[in-house]
Amino acid sequence: GHQAGAVLRVGEMEADFERRRVTVGGEEVRLTPTEFDLLRAFAANPDRVLTERALLQKVWGPEYGSEAHYLHVYVARLRKKLESDPRKPRYLLTEPGVGYRLVTD
Repeated sequence: GHQAGAVLRVGEMEADFERRRVTVGGEEVRLTPTEFDLLRAFAANPDRVLTERALLQKVWGPEYGSEAHYLHVYVARLRKKLESDPRKPRYLLTEPGVGYRLVTD
């Protein structure tokens, strides 16, 4: 069971949402507050496709829904920090035409 309040463990990545601490392969990774909030939005909905609009509204607020470029930039930053090969992501997958999904298996 993945609880958004607790700790998310996926592969080499571990995110402790109460302590705001993320490690990959045991090494601490520094995330900005926005990057962290985006990761938390994914972790709250593991293995479910989240639309760009839903992610924007969860992380940036209800008035954001069409600023997809914000989201693309931040997903790219998260991948750079979390993925061993950001071009072939293992955790944060793009669902073309829909949005993104955090894969936990």
